[in-house]
Parts: sequence; structure tokens; C-alpha cells
Amino acid sequence: MDDQTRIEIEAAAFRALREHLMVKRTDVQNIDMMNLTGMCRNCLSRWYQEAANERGIEMTKEEGRVAFYGMSSAEWKEKYQTEASPDKQAEFKVAFKENVTDA
Repeated sequence: MDDQTRIEIEAAAFRALREHLMVKRTDVQNIDMMNLTGMCRNCLSRWYQEAANERGIEMTKEEGRVAFYGMSSAEWKEKYQTEASPDKQAEFKVAFKENVTDA
């Protein structure tokens, strides 16, 4: 497989993941994703932002979230985020510390 085809396939897989998380499974909470996998939608939006910045494209953290979420963080939270239990919040502190750096 040539590099261009590989890049296009990887991009298609990323778009499918984004669609799955942002349209089909809005019920899945970021805190649950982070606690189970060590990453969440915010991580994906941060990686998007970092990739843009590495290519000389100025993008803030919030602009990366809008690009990934299709809306602001505040809008997403208002529409889809639910209250996390104290146990989930405690798990999150551990998962965040173990998995997220320079966030």
C-alpha cells in the first residue's frame, strides 16, 4: 500500500470514530471513556489541535474541540454531559494522572 492510500484509509477510520462518538454514542460519557481506556473525546480533540499546531496551523484548545465536537465545549456539556458519581470522579483523577500529560 502506498503512503497516500494509507493516509486516506487512516483518515477515513478517524472520521468513522469521530462520527461514532459524536453522533451515534453521545450517551457515552467522557469520564467513562477516560476511566476505561485512558483517553476520551477531549484527548482526540487535543491530538487534532496538536497535529495542526505541528504543521504551523494556529489552533487553540477550544478551536480543536470545536473542530472535533462540531460545537463548543460548553454546548457539548449542556447537551450531553451528565453528573459523575464521586467514585467515577476519583477514578478519573487516577486515569488522568496516568494518561494525560501537558493537557
